[in-house]
Amino acid sequence: MIAPASPAATDSWMHRLPFFYGWVVLAAGGMGMFFSGPGQTYVVSIFVDPMLNDLGWSRTLYAGLYTGGTITAATLVPVVGKMLDRYGGRVMLVAVSLIFGVAIQLMRFVDEPLQLFFGFLAIRALGQGSLGLISTTLAAMWFVRMRGRAMAFMALASPASQAAFPMLTFFLIAAVGWRSAWGVLGLIVWIALVPTGVFLVRRSPEAIGMLPDGDRRTAEGASDRPGDSRSQDWTLGEAVRTRSFWLLLIAGSSLSMISTALAFHHISLMVSKGLGAGMAAGVLSFTAPIALVGTFLGGFLADKLPNRFLLAAGQVGLLMTMLWVLNVSEAWEAFAYGGIMGLTQGTIMTVTNVIWPNYFGRAHIGSIRGVASSAMVASSALGPLPFGFIFDRTGDYNVAILAFLGLPIACAALSLLARPPVKRLVAAGR
Repeated sequence: MIAPASPAATDSWMHRLPFFYGWVVLAAGGMGMFFSGPGQTYVVSIFVDPMLNDLGWSRTLYAGLYTGGTITAATLVPVVGKMLDRYGGRVMLVAVSLIFGVAIQLMRFVDEPLQLFFGFLAIRALGQGSLGLISTTLAAMWFVRMRGRAMAFMALASPASQAAFPMLTFFLIAAVGWRSAWGVLGLIVWIALVPTGVFLVRRSPEAIGMLPDGDRRTAEGASDRPGDSRSQDWTLGEAVRTRSFWLLLIAGSSLSMISTALAFHHISLMVSKGLGAGMAAGVLSFTAPIALVGTFLGGFLADKLPNRFLLAAGQVGLLMTMLWVLNVSEAWEAFAYGGIMGLTQGTIMTVTNVIWPNYFGRAHIGSIRGVASSAMVASSALGPLPFGFIFDRTGDYNVAILAFLGLPIACAALSLLARPPVKRLVAAGR
């Protein structure tokens, strides 16, 4: 729901800035995406081996707990989406950040499998699911005509997080141990995100007497290029009755499932290829700056080309990534793998963030993206377990990679079929 402005809000300092206040909100959303890192697989993967060595558990058990916790977390994200529509991004960013910090702190006390299950449930629901949802919804609310570019700029936070957090986590674990490392990460989240939410975020441009993109008159519906349904606002109930909703939902599963599996087992995967753990962490961080290229490419092209074509192209990139990693044996090949993965991730993630509000509008985007994010989180849970299970029994990750090769091919086809939905208006009394 888009809230109207209060009289005081229309005469605030935000109106006296020499630029559109939406860019400030966009930066705040980027902060949320950046500091979701402790709930993302690229951070969890750094903890896998230290925790397994200390706790004495099998890789299959650990991956199974991660899968179970993440799938359970996925069921909570639609609730967050509905609350986001009701209370707005400011309230939700502050609340989620506070609870997320608590959840990260509690990870340091894990000693039993059930504790780790609930830990994964919390950090995945709050970090990967909720903070990502809040950040992208803020961008969708404040920008329409420039949505692709805005999403591209905000999405820079994701590869930046992936560049910073793995190495930070690696050094924290080496310096103070994995338990204290979790504690430090939780403290960082509190310090960074709570003040950001309180002081910088506002619900929507309309709530402070502005319009999307900083326009003087609304651009909603003024640009109806191919692949764009921004003139229409859909409720969640209306959206789920369209074929496009389900095609996008399924097509989005491949990146979540495969990239999460590869990231979760990244250190072990690289070590199995004859590379060191330190170099493996470096490859994971190298993925991030290359993802910047994909982020800009996806964001700017999303304002010019049908979004479904870009999603299909991203699936081809994912297929190339999987084929390349099969034969990695040298350091340069590992870094090339990280680069291809980064380019693919940046492109798909940015276009995905743009296509949902482009297809279904802004008014109920929290609820709609809540369901989509839930599917994404659930998909991300389904990759690590089979990869870990196959590796425990064969000692070779290539078998698992080959088993998943058909998924991006199928999702590319589904992406092409996901045409923009069109509402059929019925005249009153008919």
